[in-house]
Amino acid sequence: MATPLMNGRTLGAVETCPAETREILHSATCGAELTFEQGLVLATAEGPALEALVAFADRLRRETVGDAITYVVNRNINFTNVCFVGCSFCGFGRGPGAPDAYSLSFDEVVRRAREAWDRGATEVCVQGGLPRDLDGFFYRDLLRAIKHAIPGMHVHAFSPMEIDYGVTKTGMALRDYLLMMKDEGLGSIPGTAAEILDDRVRKELSPNKLPGARWVEIITAAHELGIPTTSTMMYGHVEEPADWVVRHMLLLRAIQKRTGGFTEFVPLGFIHENTRLYRHGGARPGAKREEHLRVHALARVLLHGAIKNLQVSWVKLGFEVSLACLQAGANDFSGTLMEESISKAAGATFGEYVSPEEFRARIRSIGRVPAERTTTYKIRRLFDDPKLDPRPTAARLPMVREESHVPYTEGAY
Repeated sequence: MATPLMNGRTLGAVETCPAETREILHSATCGAELTFEQGLVLATAEGPALEALVAFADRLRRETVGDAITYVVNRNINFTNVCFVGCSFCGFGRGPGAPDAYSLSFDEVVRRAREAWDRGATEVCVQGGLPRDLDGFFYRDLLRAIKHAIPGMHVHAFSPMEIDYGVTKTGMALRDYLLMMKDEGLGSIPGTAAEILDDRVRKELSPNKLPGARWVEIITAAHELGIPTTSTMMYGHVEEPADWVVRHMLLLRAIQKRTGGFTEFVPLGFIHENTRLYRHGGARPGAKREEHLRVHALARVLLHGAIKNLQVSWVKLGFEVSLACLQAGANDFSGTLMEESISKAAGATFGEYVSPEEFRARIRSIGRVPAERTTTYKIRRLFDDPKLDPRPTAARLPMVREESHVPYTEGAY
């Protein structure tokens, strides 16, 4: 395992922090894989201890992945908001009879994917709610439609919850279902629906969600079949630091050591405003700035030697906090998105689209080097000289208006 060389700033912060934190960070410097107890100390760091953790994580990031901050040109497509699961933390899902329930046809999904491709996107991220009347082969057929129309587009699609639903609806074995999807062109799977991988917490968030063990089973099977996935964690609600460490990050670390299939880890701050979980008094109102920094820095340290890419979710954090987290261990700015429904429905106000030009400007504002990547973190272009940047594209992508959504009808899928 590579070990970070402490520079003056990092060394100074570490040497002036509490002794217990200093000893843990020195252990990490020597390449030790931190234990749950050590992780829990870092997960509760405040004041000088937090400053040391952030400085150390930033240095560890530099030693691991360098000074480039990557981003992907992509588009989110949420094909329906109809969902029976009823997650208390979600503001997106609707019942089939809701006035704002919608569904997108295959043609509309393909049109949006093609529009993205024409604007330089290399990926579409496709997810949606779970309607009760969904056809068992809907996900396969939607994937087939996109890949037939745009063979070169990477399709990053269908969370483990959707994969599980497809397996249930078709009656196929999990591995057979995943192989079918891979054969149809599924490039990778979003590691969402993880929330916190502890069933005690999951029952508070969503009793109908797949159990943590099933999430692990689906993710592990995908990796074994050569389908990479992301990994995520939602924080800032009812969980405690011990849940981050022993029941989530260390579990992800163990999976990655076994399979090597995670492309990145994405901490997702809870957006509370429009959720039942918050309105009914069951959760705190998301994380504060220090908690965002703590989670990202902790992830860099605990996952060192396993998952090397750490992504910020700008749509949940906003740009100021995202840039701070990119100086606290993170190295990826996420994607252009082009449209975003789920965080917005929960109350996020940071927008739906960031142009590549804006990504590059914000990355340079903190003295780092922008780089466009693929979904699997191959560098498409390093923008180390601003004078050689491509000409700006259209000022903004024309957004699809919500009024263009087709109202959902029973049997639409």
